[in-house]
Amino acid sequence: MNDGPAATDHSDTGPLTGLRVIDMSTVLAGPNCARYLADFGADVIKVERPGGDSLRNMAWRDPRDGAGLWWKLVNRNKRTVVLDLKNDADRDVFLRLLDEADVLVENSRPGTMERLGLGPDELLARRPSLVMTRISGFGQTGPYAHRPGFATIAEAMSGFASLNGEPDGAPLLPPIALTDEVTGLAAAFATMVAVYAASNSGVGQAVDANLLETMFHLMGPLASVYGLTGEQQPRLGSGLPYTVPRGTYRCGDGKWVAISTSSDSVAARVMELLGVGDDQRFASFDGRTQHRDELEELMTQWCAERTRDVVVSTFDDANAAIGPVMDMADIATDPHYAARGAVELVDGTPMQNVIARLSATPGTLRWAGRGLDADGDEIRSNGW
Repeated sequence: MNDGPAATDHSDTGPLTGLRVIDMSTVLAGPNCARYLADFGADVIKVERPGGDSLRNMAWRDPRDGAGLWWKLVNRNKRTVVLDLKNDADRDVFLRLLDEADVLVENSRPGTMERLGLGPDELLARRPSLVMTRISGFGQTGPYAHRPGFATIAEAMSGFASLNGEPDGAPLLPPIALTDEVTGLAAAFATMVAVYAASNSGVGQAVDANLLETMFHLMGPLASVYGLTGEQQPRLGSGLPYTVPRGTYRCGDGKWVAISTSSDSVAARVMELLGVGDDQRFASFDGRTQHRDELEELMTQWCAERTRDVVVSTFDDANAAIGPVMDMADIATDPHYAARGAVELVDGTPMQNVIARLSATPGTLRWAGRGLDADGDEIRSNGW
């Protein structure tokens, strides 16, 4: 149990005040979806099975209280209750919550909710305006639907890993939970589209969001390129096939920068800095792409002859696109991050602030992820 105060301010601030959300999802993509709604004022009740969501025990822990840092971030602004849906009394509590809920977020393997008698047909018959957001690995239909869904698999099967890595190296996976993060965002967007529709029509629906297709959408026009021309984008490390120079470059003091020339005007300024502004080979995207190796060598050498501060200031003075490669230590002391309030202390734990700033109805961070069944007595007794 959580010994902290009750989460009494659960629905009194933010543009989504009054929106009631049951989050019965686990680990990452589903809880991220519900987190974004909670950050903007939705009253989110996190329903956990006995023993709790395994995210509580994943990876790093807060040295002050031993609680998982993933948990504190992903399940902030939510109230928590433990319910065993195979237990009649707990199931009754869940159904009472459902009768007043606007959104249910779940990420069980397709078919699980139906076997529990909690599929869309049953829930929408009971609560016709409900939005049931279903997050899975491959979607609710199709030959892969019943496979276990993990971000790693989506990153491999979406086309992402095949592009990621050095030209002669292995395909690489991202070193962060990329798919779970972006799927949470996509699912939150889709949820609010369905909520808006229900507010106008009173008709609820199931939202089918999944890891694979979210990552596939990040591939941009590559499916179009292949379908029309048969062309495949190669692995180029940090490079892009249509923008040169583009990538990370080591400076003379051993520090790194990232440079982009994804617009002609910026590319022209970079060519001037490199001393090749009059070279017609580099005057267009096609020309720069055709002379990739030579231009990348020029950029690499130019950076290697200067310290990072000089490289960055020279680019800034030329109004060209550059940024230092920063780690978490750099971010913790960066003046722009500080001025934006991008890192906020929540119950003493530093974490990312709300993902977007609304000028009239901003989101707020009220508390970090709470202890197991922290609000269980209140919820079981009083519901919402």
